[in-house]
Amino acid sequence: MRSSPTHRRSTAPLPTPPLLVVTDRRASVLPLPAVVAAALAGGCRWFAVREKDLAPADLADLVADIVALAKPFGATILVAGVADAVAAARIARASAADGVHLPRDGDVAAVRAALGPDALVGVSAHDRREAERAAAAGADHATLSPVFASAGKPGYGPALGVAELEAIAKAVDIPVLALGGITTPDDVAACRAAGAAGVAVMGAVARAVDPRTTVTALIEGWSA
Repeated sequence: MRSSPTHRRSTAPLPTPPLLVVTDRRASVLPLPAVVAAALAGGCRWFAVREKDLAPADLADLVADIVALAKPFGATILVAGVADAVAAARIARASAADGVHLPRDGDVAAVRAALGPDALVGVSAHDRREAERAAAAGADHATLSPVFASAGKPGYGPALGVAELEAIAKAVDIPVLALGGITTPDDVAACRAAGAAGVAVMGAVARAVDPRTTVTALIEGWSA
């Protein structure tokens, strides 16, 4: 039985193509603005700015810079990595971001109250229970991780695998994005075949010498 929301969701659709690039400037081969510009040129239209070490004012400035790069492409920008939902919403509002991506158990209602019905709100999940909770809270989507083995997702147990991804995607009434260990077009295609509504990547793009080519290949994997 699919879980149902108890709170209102955003009126905004999910971006297309459904590839969410999560930033990590400390792991990036190139400066973060160059990574974002290359990913945009490769076809990405969705970013989550997740720089957890930055102070709120510095993060807001960074997000505003990325918004300026992305908006000519019609791309969607989320503030991520901020545990306090009200603080995350405040940064999103200050930087003109499109929404927020919250950690598991994040307060979706607080973000919605602060940013209004058009804000896009995602939540991280690592099992079916957390994905169901995100759906019930009114999240617009959930990232599910780690689907594959990933150095960027330690501490959440072994990889879930595509069979569990399929089961969870069927069980919840919101789009589920596969995250964790997705590095190749074949990985992307496997996630789509399992019922994922999209994929989220971090290391594959951050560590790429040529992020544009990497992003283009991942998008082609979704369309294959």
